[in-house]
Amino acid sequence: MLSLLHIGGYEWLDWNAHPDIVAICALIEAAYLYTVTYLGRQISDSGRVKLSQVLLFTTGVVVMYLATGSPLHGLGEGYLLTAHMLQHLLLTLVAAPLLLAGVPGWVWQAILRTPGTMPVARIITMPIVAFAMFNAALLLFHLPPTIDLQLRVHSFHLFAHVALTAAGLLMWWPILSPLKELPRLSEPVQMGYLFMQSLLPAVMASFITFADTVVYDYYADVPRIWGWTAVEDQQIAGGLMKMMGTLILWSYMTVVFFRWYARVEREERESLVHEAEAELREAGAEGG
Repeated sequence: MLSLLHIGGYEWLDWNAHPDIVAICALIEAAYLYTVTYLGRQISDSGRVKLSQVLLFTTGVVVMYLATGSPLHGLGEGYLLTAHMLQHLLLTLVAAPLLLAGVPGWVWQAILRTPGTMPVARIITMPIVAFAMFNAALLLFHLPPTIDLQLRVHSFHLFAHVALTAAGLLMWWPILSPLKELPRLSEPVQMGYLFMQSLLPAVMASFITFADTVVYDYYADVPRIWGWTAVEDQQIAGGLMKMMGTLILWSYMTVVFFRWYARVEREERESLVHEAEAELREAGAEGG
């Protein structure tokens, strides 16, 4: 264990190795690099992987590690619900879209050629299904008994993080899909989808934020730090869940809006140019 910073004797400032987390993140990154380099040359219809895609995917893996293998993990397991909520937000709203954006379309196409995969993929990537599955997972893994089990059983906590990240990938698919076979939503519908997604977790966060008593019994018994009581920690966690989630989703809604506006403007200019060219050709034909 390498202690990077130690103040007041709090163990959460110790950076533990977490060999299981390091191994998982390293395996994911190695599998990705092997796929887009070596295996890509073996697939006849594979395209090139862009440097930007490699950087996006690698950043996603780094965010996964920071959420689950850095001192944030110890802080969430032993002291603060706020840190635990931040872990989940990083996995679902930061790491998941980065990972998805980093995988080239031809990799997904190769995966979907596996027998029986495409019919399942068509169902689970339908916007309404992806939306429902993500929010069901979010609710399930934030119920008091489930949170308690995550904090007491390390293997279940690891499973919860994997499941939430996978659910995040599904939720972001209708927005970031690289495949025509499983297409993105149109820009206006994307904005509606993200708007709805920003509402449901906010409702759940409100129950946590405005509760008068401790919702998660585990955090009632842990050592208190920073002068936060268990209820104050819970209120901050709920506020973080609501505000950070809304900020990320609405920020991407803004990006989608301006992308849509630019596309419409470009299409209108092209249409005007085509009309002008057609009129000139018609005038030339009449003059001839």
